[in-house]
This record gives sequence, C-alpha cells and structure tokens, in this order.
Amino acid sequence: MNILFTIFLLLIPVFFLLTRWRRSSKRLPPGPLGIPIIGQSIGFLRAMRANSAEEWLQQRVRKHGPISKLTLFGKPTVFIHGQAANKFVFNGDSSMIANQQNESIRMILGDRNLTELSGNDHKRVRDALLLFLKPESLKQYVGKMDGEDRKHLEMHWNGKQQVTVLPLMKILTFNMICSLLFGIEKGARRDKFLECFKQMIEGMWSVPLNLPFTRYKRGLKASITVQKMLKEFIEEKRKELKQGNPSQRKDLISCLLSMRNEDNEEVLTEKEIIHNVMLAMAAGYDTTSVLLTFIVRFLANEPAIYAAVVQEQEEIANSKPSGEFLTWEDLAKMKYTWTVAMETLRMVPPVFGGFRKAVKDIEYGGYLIPEGWQIFWASSMTHMETSIFPEPSKFDPSRFEKQSPVPPYCFVAFGGGPRICPGNEFARIETLVAIHHLVTQFNWKLLADSSFCRDPAPVPAQGLPLQITSKKNY
Repeated sequence: MNILFTIFLLLIPVFFLLTRWRRSSKRLPPGPLGIPIIGQSIGFLRAMRANSAEEWLQQRVRKHGPISKLTLFGKPTVFIHGQAANKFVFNGDSSMIANQQNESIRMILGDRNLTELSGNDHKRVRDALLLFLKPESLKQYVGKMDGEDRKHLEMHWNGKQQVTVLPLMKILTFNMICSLLFGIEKGARRDKFLECFKQMIEGMWSVPLNLPFTRYKRGLKASITVQKMLKEFIEEKRKELKQGNPSQRKDLISCLLSMRNEDNEEVLTEKEIIHNVMLAMAAGYDTTSVLLTFIVRFLANEPAIYAAVVQEQEEIANSKPSGEFLTWEDLAKMKYTWTVAMETLRMVPPVFGGFRKAVKDIEYGGYLIPEGWQIFWASSMTHMETSIFPEPSKFDPSRFEKQSPVPPYCFVAFGGGPRICPGNEFARIETLVAIHHLVTQFNWKLLADSSFCRDPAPVPAQGLPLQITSKKNY
C-alpha cells in the first residue's frame, strides 16, 4: 500500500502537467506549423517576391480566422492583425511581449539593437538615439542634406534622358547615411562599406540556414565585416573627441560616444553603438529609398496630385535667392507634399511587417500564445482595410490632412506608441528635401508598368525606369 501511495503521489504532478499541456494545446491558434525551422517561410517569401503576400495572409485569415499559427524563419509563430493587434504589438507590456525580429535579422544586425531590447534597456538606448534624431537636433542638418541632394542630381540625373529610380535612390540614401551618421566622405572606404552593406541587407530576410551559397550565410559574413569597419570608425571618433574639437560631434557615432552617465562612463556599450548604428543604416537605406521611388511613381500616375506638389515646391523655390539651401522653415511649408508621402507609405509600406516575442504565456483573442513563440504582424492589413480607409486602392493624400485624423494604431508605417520609429523625423526631412529638388528640376514619364514585388522591401518593375527632361528655368 505504501508503494502504491508513493506512486500515486508521484503521478499527481505528472497528471497536472499532462492536463495543462492538453488544455494549452487545445487553446493554441488554428493552423499547421509545418516542417520544423522552415515551416511556411519559403511560401511566404515567394508570396512577398510575387507581391501577393497580402493575399497569402488573407487566405490564412479566411481559412483559420484572424489569429493563426505557423512557422516563420525558424520559429513557431502566431499571426495577428487589425487595429487591436497593432496596439497590442506596439503598446504591449514589456513583461509579456518583447521586441524581437526574426532569427535572420537578429543574427545579422546583432542582439543589442533597439528592435531587440525591452524595458529599461530599450528606453536607455532609444533616448540616446533620440538625442541625435529628434527634430531640435536635426534642424542643423537640413542644409547638409540639401547639399547631398544637389550633388547627387548633378552626378546622376543632370544631362540624362533616362534614369532608373530605385538604384539611384539607394545611392542617395546610402550617401546620406555615410555623411550624416558616420561622417564618412566619398572614396574607396565608402565603396567597400557599401559592397558589404548590400550583402548584409540581402541576408536579413531569409531562412536562417547557415549553409554555403545561401543569402543568410553571405549576410552573416558581410555583417562581421561591417561590424569590424564600424569598430574602426568608433576608435577614430574616440580619438577625435579626445582632441576636444566640437565640430567632430556632428555625426551619430560621435554623438553616442559623447554621452556620459553620472560616473562619466559612456551611456552605451561599444556593442550597443555598433548594433544600433547597423540598425539605423539598414532602416534608413531601404525604407527611405523605397519611399522616394514610389512617390515618383505615384506622381507620374496622378497628374493633379503632381501639379499640386510642384506648385507647393516652386512657391518655396521662388521665395529663396538662387542657390540658397533649404531651411527648417521651408520644410514646415511642405504640408501637402508630406501628405503625399504618407499616402505612399500607406499603400506601399517599405516594411511589410515585423515580429515580437512572447516573454511568457499570453492569452490573446481567446487563444494561447506560448512563451518563446514569435508574434507576427503585417502593416498592410490595416492600411488597406475598407472600414478604416474608404476606397483603399485609391491614391488620396487628403486622408492625412489634419481635419481627418487617422484612428490610432491603424496607420503603422512608422510603428506606434513607445515603439514608434525614432528615425521618422530624419526620414521626413530626407524625403521632403529630395522631392523638392526632383519636382523643381525635372519632369518625368514612366517607361515600365506599375507592378512591383517585395524582396523583402518593395521593388518596382525594372527598378522604375523614367524618361526625364530638365526644367531649364530652375
């Protein structure tokens, strides 16, 4: 009897564990997880490249409902969407939901970048980045951005009859990054940096299979090289700062190195500086170049909107002495142009979606999201929702005028809540300055259809080739 009683006592916790497992498994969202590690990743990436990812997700919604499970990029994942889901993702309690990108992005950009941090670490790093990226600090860089745009157009647009927009916009945004974030001027060093940087970007959204000849493997290798180069930049900036030259603090790396706590120690570790500079590089390179490219495409297809943008920008240009750089006050007058940019972001968000991680078991929408699982959201699922944006397929910048505010957590091109992109003001300035020079110096006509794919950022057909003519009176 004693032996039977002992066995019974030992079986009690096993019984409760089995009961909990069964209860939990029944409450998991519907949908198959598929093959471990790979799961639905290949199908999703194929849909992205065919520009059918929204439909791919809608099919899941029709089949499994608004919440479903799958495997993406090596991890079991729960897909959620809608206004409430966006609020949950961007405003969630850090003790329940952590900021985390997929395995490929985390391994290539590093585990101490802002998208991987939560709680006090997230606030500390975000506050440090905002000292450089907040509007009050960025005002002084408007003229420098203007100068970079003029040099770019002179080199790559002037005297041409045809241009291909996307690769040129990537050149422009990369040069902006090097100039303003690192203080690296043109030359062999910048060219080598660009070569490694491109390979790193290509590996960020890929299946994390560390095998020869895969995008992921090339991305990891490029990431190591980029981090070594950034470490060299940091050492150089440290030496410059020790010399006490205040002019050397006008780039992101110098700004981060200058920050000290109460004990006169650097606020960020070297690893955090490297990983967050890489994040800023990746975010600024792809997103702004895509935004500029698709603004050009929409303006070519919308003559009335194009005319309104030209009128706004020419009024600003005509109010200034010839050759004078744009100012912060000029940007404040570009209200309509920015609504065009916002509508472009709604219809073609550069970032399709993102990931979070369940820190512990979470109940959401009547289902269990188990601890450690990924949570995947997609921005276009609310951007193209008819109940939020009537006639969502129509390009209508008036949606973003002040008299018709968009409901919270419905437009999430820049994220939302405490997770809103810290570089959104940098992107706004960069976009407005570039569009000002494009519409006041050139007319253009599309030479390809308006289709595009995602790889993972939107890529227009043939890179968006244009026929351009110069406006001689500029």
